Amino acid sequence: MNDFYYIKNGDLDAYLFHEGTFYKSYEFLGAHLLDDGYVRFIVWAPRAKSINLIGDFNDWGENLSLRRIKNTGLWNICVQGVAEFDNYKYKIISQDDEIRIKSDPYAFHAETRPDTASKYYNIKGFNWKDDEYLEKRKTYNTHENPMSIYEVNLVSWKQHENGDLYSYRELADSLIGYVKKMGFTHIELMPITEHPYDGSWGYQTTGYFAPTSRFGTPKDFMYFVDRCHRAGIGVIIDWVPVHFTKDDHGLARFDGTYLFESSDTVKRENEGWGTLNFDFTKPEIISFLISSAVYFLDYYHIDGIRVDAVAYMLYHDFTGKDIKNINGGRENLEAVDFIKKLNTAIDNYYPSVLKIAEESTTWPKISSKVKEGGLGFDYKWNMGWMNDSLDYMETNPLFRKGKHNALTFSIHYAFSENFILPLSHDEVVHGKKSLLDKMPGEYNEKFSNLRLLFLYMYAHPGKKLLFMGAEFGQFIEWNEWKELDWFLLEYESHQKISRFIKDLNKLYKEESAFFDLDSKSEGFKWIEHENSDESIIAFERINKFQEKIIAIFNFTPIERSNYPIGVDKEGVYKTLITSDHNRYGGDTKRIKRYKSIAQPIHDRDFHINVDLPPLGGLILKYHI
Repeated sequence: MNDFYYIKNGDLDAYLFHEGTFYKSYEFLGAHLLDDGYVRFIVWAPRAKSINLIGDFNDWGENLSLRRIKNTGLWNICVQGVAEFDNYKYKIISQDDEIRIKSDPYAFHAETRPDTASKYYNIKGFNWKDDEYLEKRKTYNTHENPMSIYEVNLVSWKQHENGDLYSYRELADSLIGYVKKMGFTHIELMPITEHPYDGSWGYQTTGYFAPTSRFGTPKDFMYFVDRCHRAGIGVIIDWVPVHFTKDDHGLARFDGTYLFESSDTVKRENEGWGTLNFDFTKPEIISFLISSAVYFLDYYHIDGIRVDAVAYMLYHDFTGKDIKNINGGRENLEAVDFIKKLNTAIDNYYPSVLKIAEESTTWPKISSKVKEGGLGFDYKWNMGWMNDSLDYMETNPLFRKGKHNALTFSIHYAFSENFILPLSHDEVVHGKKSLLDKMPGEYNEKFSNLRLLFLYMYAHPGKKLLFMGAEFGQFIEWNEWKELDWFLLEYESHQKISRFIKDLNKLYKEESAFFDLDSKSEGFKWIEHENSDESIIAFERINKFQEKIIAIFNFTPIERSNYPIGVDKEGVYKTLITSDHNRYGGDTKRIKRYKSIAQPIHDRDFHINVDLPPLGGLILKYHI
């Protein structure tokens, strides 16, 4: 028999949780080791009739009955003899005598799928070695610095020959070095919160406080982040506060009633994903979700949170449902309020942590501060740029002149938000083809087009994000069940496009004109944007010191020799990189310099005559 007792305090914590302002509720709810060696369990189940704690430590018997904390919806028990990694669940009896066997919503660790129990885990005591990185992070302004993000699905980045997954520690030895070698500044992990189904990519969560055990323990994940930081790599995680999976061991009908979800069927059901939407009208949900985000910043030193599917939260009718708010509008007022509270809380606890919105509508001020009337994010994914750019690049080059606006329109709004340019996982799955295979033309033309797209992305205002595999020209679309086709790097064309991305990242980080006025119109100026007939554009990127980079692109398979480009200074302009260079798989063998001619064009006093390769681009800089 296990010895046990019940807590005699906790009224303030319970009050704050029910008020919706307890943003570190993971320190109270869940399973925690006490000074006397007992483990305290607290769970939110306000309409339960009774709750038993069942687990390895009591042979899954029913001798450990939780007691409600007076005048709250919280239940507790403190138990002796609980060992680390012991499995446990809650057996909840509803008011209708329905039995609900549930994992702990606040568990720090869980069994590996397909098993579903929570595990007791002492989250404290990891020996972090990233003090220098965290100290630098406090004053590091990403808006004025390069940010090149490598988006990763850990299940399918690499696998062992027998199909086993790499562990967090193995990934620390392989992924981090690769990202560092390729020149990316950040890794963005698709959701690592615990989830039952690999095919959901992590976006249908059961454990909002548990890094998935597919790859190891919570401290193994801490080790991975620590190694990233010691290598100078930031870590961003995807996080999903919109909806959760219906799996019965999770949050769904937790105490026999609609607790985490709405009692309103229309608001509750997320038919598009087959999931349940969180009910943002309940203050306890606010405490729960904000605590989840803060927890990963607190215990795992995460550098950024990318909030998934923000548009689904902002609008009641985003999926076509006829739902109105109390004012008769379509905005989800409670969700908007939640987002503002979330971003304000993160700013208060960790002001240097990035808050990123995956948001696809024209909602204003996504990346403006809450006190300025915004939602409080630091960045917004530029879905418009992504859609227009891919639509343009997928078009036969001989017909691109009819879509020239797709290249130029993004500049009309490029400085309305702080943008990230995403070539993400969503664009290379479910029949959409890989980036390389989207490109028109024969084999070599596909590579030329892809290099041109990459050069255009890196030159365009906005931070950069590239999904794994694109950097070496993955030919088939992403398959979440198998590793990337690393064998392609045995072939020259794929080696060379990998080298191109590596050199692009290096150039991007070296030239401040690409990033230090990234979100300001002063950092960009058109040179040529009206030549739709020849599908040519050219522009300047400008830094704080008015130093300029010239970017020129030819989106047709026709070489343009001696093409005039206006420049504002007399002298010689050197080529920093061309997507057509032989080292990247193109035909250019000699890097050229161009001497200015004292003849005005493009509203500039001088011009240079450049040789534009077919399906190629150039980056130039004033030399002398």
